[in-house]
Amino acid sequence: MNKAELIECVAKDTALTKSDAERCLNSMTNWICQTLRRGDKVSLVGFGTFAVAKRAARRGRNPQTGQEIHIKACRVPKFKPGKYFRDLCNRG
Repeated sequence: MNKAELIECVAKDTALTKSDAERCLNSMTNWICQTLRRGDKVSLVGFGTFAVAKRAARRGRNPQTGQEIHIKACRVPKFKPGKYFRDLCNRG
């Protein structure tokens, strides 16, 4: 499912227009991104938790040349699914 298909499903389920559903989805994703950028977590009970983790600086290798390179420390987004979501995905 892509973003356009998700917008269509939200519009159908909520009786919103597609443009209203798109604005809602864009607003939600923007707020999640802004919250994570501040270093806070976003918890959606039953669905999961979005958070930011710190990744330490490390050494790596360029796969084409084999040359050792330095990879800078960075912050990366993480998602931990909630119990309901995990269970739903594991149903046959």
